[in-house]
Amino acid sequence: MSPYLRSHADNPVDWFEWGAEAFAEAQRRQVPVLVSIGYSTCHWCHVMARESFSDAALAGYLNDNFVAIKVDREEYPDVDATYLAAASAFTSNLGWPLNVFVTPAGEAFFAGTYFPPVPVQPHPAFRQVLEAVTDAFVNRRDEVEGNANHIATALRALGDRAPGTLPGDEQFATVVAELTAYEDTEYGGFGGAPKFPVATVLDLLLDRGSVGDSGAQALAERTLAAMAASDLRDRVEGGFFRYSTMRNWTDPHYERMLYDNALLLGAYARVGSHEVAEGIASFLITVMQQDAGGFASAQDSESTVDGVRVEGGYYALDADDRAAQSPPALDRKVLTGWNGLAIEALAAAGSRLDQPHWVDAARRAADFLLGQHVLPDRLVRASIDGTVSAARATLEDYGMFAGGLLELALATGEVRYAVAARELVDATLDAASGAVFAVPGGADPVLAGHRLALESDPSEGAYPSGISAMSAAAHTLYSLTADTRYLEAATRAMESIAPLATPRPIAFGAALGVMSGLGSASSQLVVVTGHADDGTNVASVALAWQRSGAIVSIVTADQARAFAEAGFELFEGRTTRDGESTAYLCRDFVCALPVTDAASLLALLP
Repeated sequence: MSPYLRSHADNPVDWFEWGAEAFAEAQRRQVPVLVSIGYSTCHWCHVMARESFSDAALAGYLNDNFVAIKVDREEYPDVDATYLAAASAFTSNLGWPLNVFVTPAGEAFFAGTYFPPVPVQPHPAFRQVLEAVTDAFVNRRDEVEGNANHIATALRALGDRAPGTLPGDEQFATVVAELTAYEDTEYGGFGGAPKFPVATVLDLLLDRGSVGDSGAQALAERTLAAMAASDLRDRVEGGFFRYSTMRNWTDPHYERMLYDNALLLGAYARVGSHEVAEGIASFLITVMQQDAGGFASAQDSESTVDGVRVEGGYYALDADDRAAQSPPALDRKVLTGWNGLAIEALAAAGSRLDQPHWVDAARRAADFLLGQHVLPDRLVRASIDGTVSAARATLEDYGMFAGGLLELALATGEVRYAVAARELVDATLDAASGAVFAVPGGADPVLAGHRLALESDPSEGAYPSGISAMSAAAHTLYSLTADTRYLEAATRAMESIAPLATPRPIAFGAALGVMSGLGSASSQLVVVTGHADDGTNVASVALAWQRSGAIVSIVTADQARAFAEAGFELFEGRTTRDGESTAYLCRDFVCALPVTDAASLLALLP
C-alpha cells in the first residue's frame, strides 16, 4: 500500500482501494461513489484528511451514503488523468485533492478539489457538498446519469483528432517567440504566481538553441539562472522544490519531487552549471535513492521541527540545525517511469560532467528495476519495500524507463541496457492496434470495463506524457539501429499531437522537443577509445557536443562489437585507427571519414 493510502488508514471513512470491488459494492447498494485522488506530499490533501476525513460525524455520513475510494495519483496516473479530464467540466480550478463523484458505472457527475469543513467563500463545506450530491443522486437520478453519460461520451471522443504535420523551423521560431513573450522579465521564469520550473520547456529551448536559435538558448539560460538564485532551490541539501507560490520565486511549496529534480539535473548539466547540477545529483543520490537502488518518488513538504508539525520549517534550518531534526518523510514508492527519468538524467549528466559515481547510481537504479519491476508477464508500475503494486504500468513507464536505459547504455557502453530498452519499446509497438504505441495487456481494467480509459493521453504537466516519452525512446532506437519502424512510429505519434502542441508550447515542451529532434538531421557520434593515455581530447569534444535529436556514445572496441552483434547497426565496423581513439560522425547513417584528433572532429561537427 502506498504511503498516501497508509496515511488515510486510520480515518473513520471506510475507504476502498481502487478496483472493481468498490464499484460492485456501489451497484449493490445503489449509492454514488466518491473517488478521492491525491498523493503523499500534497499539502492540501493532508489538510483535508485532518479536517474532514478524520471527522467521525462526517465520515459516518459518507459511509452511509457513498462508497469511498482513495487513490494515489502517482500509482494510478491513468485514473487521475481520466477523472481530471472529467472534472474540467465542473471546475477550472483543477488540482489535488481531487474529489470526483461518480455513478456506480464510474461516470462523473460532479467534482471539486479541496472542500473545507465549514463554508469559506467561494467554497461550500464538505458536508454541504455531500448532502447536495446525495439529494441529486436519490431524487434526480435520471438527470444525474444523463449528464454523467454525456461527459463520459465526450471523454471517449478525446482521442478523435486529425493528425497534423511536424513543425519546421518557421513554426519553431513562432514557438520560441511565444515562450519569450510569456517570460517574466523581472523575476525570470514564465507567467505569474504560482510559478513552476516547467523543465520540459527548458529542455525544448535548449534543443532549439543547439540548432542555432540563440534567443531560445538565452531564454533557457536566463530562466535556469533565475531559478538557481531563488528560494526554489535548497542550497543545503541540493534539489528544487515543487513550485513557488509567489511570482518572485519566494514562499515555495516545499515538497521535492523526483521528476522535477531529474529533469532539472539534465538541464543544468546541459548548460554546464556544475555547482547546481552537483547539488541536484547529491540530493537524488543521498536523499532519494534507497538502499535497494530505486529512487523514492517524493519528499514531503511538511516536517516536525522541535515537536511542531510545519510546512517548510525544516528547510529554513542550516545544515547543523537540520542534523538535530527528523527530515521530512519520503514517499518510498518506486515508480518505474519516474525512476527512468532519474536514470536518464544521472547517466547523461554524469557522463557529460565527468562524474562516474552519478552513472553508477543510475546503474544501481536500472539494475533494481530490471530485477524487480520487469516480470515475465508485465512491467510493474510501482513497488514499495519490495512489494509490487497491482496498478498497471502505463506508457510513461515503458517510455521513460526505455529512455533511461538507452541513455545508460550510451554512457556505460553496456549493450544489455539497450537490449532491455528495445524489448520495452517493441512490446508497446506489438501491442498497438490502430494506435502507434499501446500498453501490453491493455489499460487499467476498471477504467476499460467502464469504457473510460483515455487512449494515448497527450497532456503534459511537469514531465513528459507517455506518448512523448515513447516517441523519444523510439527515435533514439532508430538512431542506434537504422530500423525505420522506430522512426515511423515516433513520427506518427508526434504528428497525432502536433496540432495540440504547436499552439500551446508551455504545455507541450517534451512533445515539441521530440518533434525538434525528428525535424533535425539524424546525427550520431561514436568514439571508440584507444590506448588509456590518448584520445582524451576526442572524447571530451564528443561529450560536450549537443544537437537536437543527436546521440553520442563513447565505447571500447569490444563494446562496439557487442552492440553490433546485438543488432545496433550504428556500431557496425567501429574500431580504433592505429590504436588511437577514433570518432565516427554520421548523419542519417551516412558517415564521414573517421578522425583521431580533436581539431578534426570539431571541424566536422555542425
